[in-house]
Amino acid sequence: MYATSAKFLGKFVDKHLIFKYGFNLSPMYRRSTGKVFYVSKDLATIKVKIPLSIKNRNYVGSLFGGSMSSATDPIFMIQLINILGDDYVVWDKEATIRFKRPARETAYATFHFTEEEIEQIKRDVSDKNEIDVTKELNITNKDKTLIFAKLTKTVYVANKSFFKEKRKNKKRVKNRSK
Repeated sequence: MYATSAKFLGKFVDKHLIFKYGFNLSPMYRRSTGKVFYVSKDLATIKVKIPLSIKNRNYVGSLFGGSMSSATDPIFMIQLINILGDDYVVWDKEATIRFKRPARETAYATFHFTEEEIEQIKRDVSDKNEIDVTKELNITNKDKTLIFAKLTKTVYVANKSFFKEKRKNKKRVKNRSK
């Protein structure tokens, strides 16, 4: 539903605006209490804030770790889907969040891909058909002087035609074993 809506809206509105407002209006993302507040035109940089509020304050008064995790969870995957385009399959594969200190104020995260990283991903997928991309980021305070958590995210990226053929072959093998 979200991808279809974004594709339709893309005929009328810039992609970076669809990304920003689509996330912020989406019920699944709103529940995380995160807010996308900046998206570069090329989608290479996305900034998220997670305000400390009554909705996400934990038992000891700091930002609930689940809010930090869920507010940062979908960004890298959806960012790559939109940057790479329709010739690729992109899936979240793994996430690790390591909490460093309690967040007693609004938390921030910046998601960024360089042009070189995107070109390397395309080359690696061209050579190997499928790869895992691992990205790290810090969840910090506004001026980045305190690190509340470190997120490590692994995203699977594959050539779409390779991925479809791989799935067909798995289904054939599964049907033979029945």
